[in-house]
Amino acid sequence: MSHARRSQPQASVDTASSLAILEGRLGYRLEPALLVRALTHRSYAYENGGLPTNERLEFLGDSVLGLVVTDTLYRRHPDLAEGQLAKLRAAVVQARALAEVARGLDLGAFVRLGRGEEGTGGRNKASILADTLEAVIGAVYLDQGLSAADELVHRLFDPVIERSSNLGAGLDWKTSLQELSAAESLGVPEYVITETGPDHEKIFTAAARVGGETYGTGTGRSKKEAEQQAAETAWRAIRAAIDGEQGHAAADGAPVA
Repeated sequence: MSHARRSQPQASVDTASSLAILEGRLGYRLEPALLVRALTHRSYAYENGGLPTNERLEFLGDSVLGLVVTDTLYRRHPDLAEGQLAKLRAAVVQARALAEVARGLDLGAFVRLGRGEEGTGGRNKASILADTLEAVIGAVYLDQGLSAADELVHRLFDPVIERSSNLGAGLDWKTSLQELSAAESLGVPEYVITETGPDHEKIFTAAARVGGETYGTGTGRSKKEAEQQAAETAWRAIRAAIDGEQGHAAADGAPVA
């Protein structure tokens, strides 16, 4: 089954053939009405007489995903403290990571969207893709049971778990920057946000300031993404300055902290 990412999601195709294609990528045949509901965004439901939306399935799938990922991390990282496990889990199940997995399935091509969301690029919105993926996981759980849902989550998310396990400070750049600046008595990081573009295509720019000095900037489609990028740039800049000072101290024969 192909998980290759498409550069641009296609418009939704005929329901029967669409479901068959998606089921092939998921590796499970599901009760058709259940899968259709998992793919039904509220914008489509409201425009078509109040159909059932995928929100309840999303709620369920979120819990199933969290359970499988938490269990996996607990078993694979027996030496990690609770706080580190929580950071690692957050990195795996964040909306951006879920959206990337969804794009690997080309899930956006199968979502049932209202005209408004369709017109503003809803098929490629991270929030819609992440929510739909959770709804699909919930549908697999209901139709096939926890064992099937567990297998699906592992197949889709094990690479994400592996990458996240190697991130170190990158698990949460904002927290890492706050910890580093506190350890160096530099002050509490602050973020100055600016935004450009129309409402449906806003670009956010964040400047990370510590002790009144800007150490890094970042951009993204959300404030959170921009802040994380700015925090990463700032963390690396401060870390490099600290390492440079320690290197000079060592060269001069002074004790290194």
